[in-house]
Amino acid sequence: MKRIVLATAAALALVTVALYYGAPSLFKEPLLALNRHLSGLEEKTIHAAMHQIHYLDSGPPESPADPGGDGAPVVLLHGIFAEKDHWVDFARPLTATYRVLAPDLPGFGESTRNENLPYDYAAHVTRLGAFLDALNIQRAHLAGNSMGGTIAALYAIEHPERVASVAFIGAPHGIRSPQHSTMDRLIDAGQRPLVANDAAAFDAMMALVFEKRPFLPYPTLAATEQEALRNAASNTRLWDAQLKDRYLLDEQLSNLQQHPMLALWGSNDRVFDVSGAQRLERRLPKARVETLPGIGHLPMMEAPGDTAGRYADFLGALQPAAGISTQK
Repeated sequence: MKRIVLATAAALALVTVALYYGAPSLFKEPLLALNRHLSGLEEKTIHAAMHQIHYLDSGPPESPADPGGDGAPVVLLHGIFAEKDHWVDFARPLTATYRVLAPDLPGFGESTRNENLPYDYAAHVTRLGAFLDALNIQRAHLAGNSMGGTIAALYAIEHPERVASVAFIGAPHGIRSPQHSTMDRLIDAGQRPLVANDAAAFDAMMALVFEKRPFLPYPTLAATEQEALRNAASNTRLWDAQLKDRYLLDEQLSNLQQHPMLALWGSNDRVFDVSGAQRLERRLPKARVETLPGIGHLPMMEAPGDTAGRYADFLGALQPAAGISTQK
């Protein structure tokens, strides 16, 4: 009997391993759900701006902080061709203190993408407002990476009364860095480095965006690659639309003066060269600008604990300014 049990267990283990690598889609959602649970996040959906938007929400915090004086939640905005779960590890230290939300921006992740609709920055800013309205969020701390950082900044310029602070978690898109990055040179050569048409291009994209590749379970990585290849033609349209606004944020920086600001920029960012951080600091002298040694374009994935700690310190420093005690 003991041999039968051991043989059965071994067979089940072999089947599980075979499925893990042979049918990774079976494991993707359970793994994502587990990681979300560990961070106190729950997936939800809402209809806004003609899109079904999937988002992660921590709900009311256990120990609510109130830097803006009105219980403003933290809203995390991903970059182009990214998605909400890229924020889960970063959010883990924050959800006990803040309500944290991370949407799949319309056109990305699990949210609706309509091939007949635009996904340029003007459309993203409008849809972010519709998302906040649908959730009855009147004021929020906006933090974004790459495209998401630019959306946060543009929304703050258009709706300053609805934004408690702006943070760039990794370089924002649209600043004219004095030194060209690897991606700048690829774009100037006529390439689309973040659009993957085959496995080799996907691997090159991963090497471009990460300096320190985070651990990604095989089912998650495989599903991400499959989705990128499947959406290559559609992604090309979105890429070309965004490239028309290549330096949009650089043109708008002077209008971004009235909000507390944090910028965390990876020293080894090959997407947007770190020399852009100095340009941002000169244009926004009141902003808190920090360079992250040895980090690439996605610090919330490469160093989520350290990056979240820096962001939490930034939010915490707003409390005395608002006249709010940090004592319970």
